[in-house]
Amino acid sequence: MVILGGAKVGGKIGVLENLADKADKVIVGGGMAFTFIKAMGYEVGNSLVESDMIDFAIKIMEKLRANKVKFYLPVDVVVAQSIDTGAETKIVPVQEIPQGWRGLDIGPASVKLFTEALHDAKTILWNGPMGVFEIDAFSRGTFAIAHAVADSYAFTIVGGGDTDYAVHRAGVSDSISFISTGGGAALQLLEGKELPGLAVLPTKKRD
Repeated sequence: MVILGGAKVGGKIGVLENLADKADKVIVGGGMAFTFIKAMGYEVGNSLVESDMIDFAIKIMEKLRANKVKFYLPVDVVVAQSIDTGAETKIVPVQEIPQGWRGLDIGPASVKLFTEALHDAKTILWNGPMGVFEIDAFSRGTFAIAHAVADSYAFTIVGGGDTDYAVHRAGVSDSISFISTGGGAALQLLEGKELPGLAVLPTKKRD
C-alpha cells in the first residue's frame, strides 16, 4: 500500500508510474490531491492545482483502474481562506469547496476512509504529509494517518523529511519499521532509478 502526500504531483510522477504496476492500493492526499480532484471535474476553490499535471492525473487514474489498483482520494477537507494561524476553518466535502477557500488538510471522513483502507495492508509506504501539518489547525489529518500507520500490523516505511518530522511530532516514530529522511533519494528509489551511492557498492560475493 502506498500513501502519497505533499504539495505537488510533479515531484512524484515517476513514483506513481512505477508503483502503478506494483501496489494493491494507492492513497493520495495533501496538496497534490487537488490536481486529481480537479481532473475528475470538480471545482476546488483556491486549492493548489498543477494545471499542467491534469492530463497526467487522468492517465494515472486510468492506469490504476486498468491494473485493478484501489485508488483513494480525500472525500472531505479542512478549508480556510488563508494559511495564517487563527484563520477561520471549516470542513466540507471535496465537491463543495467554496470559491476563495483552499483545502489545507484532509477531513475526518477521509481519515476514517484511509484508516480503514490500511487494515489489511502487509506493507505500507508513506511519503508526504496530508496537509499543512506545521500549523495546528491543519495538522489533524497528517497526525491521524501517522497513528494509523504506526498502529497497523504492516511493515511500515516512511520516506522524506516532512513525513519523518510528522511522525516524530505525532509521537509514533518508534513504532515505524523504517524511516528515511532522504526525501529526494527515497523518491528516486521508488521511481525505480539507480542510486549512485548504492551503484558503487560491490555486488560480487567475497571468497
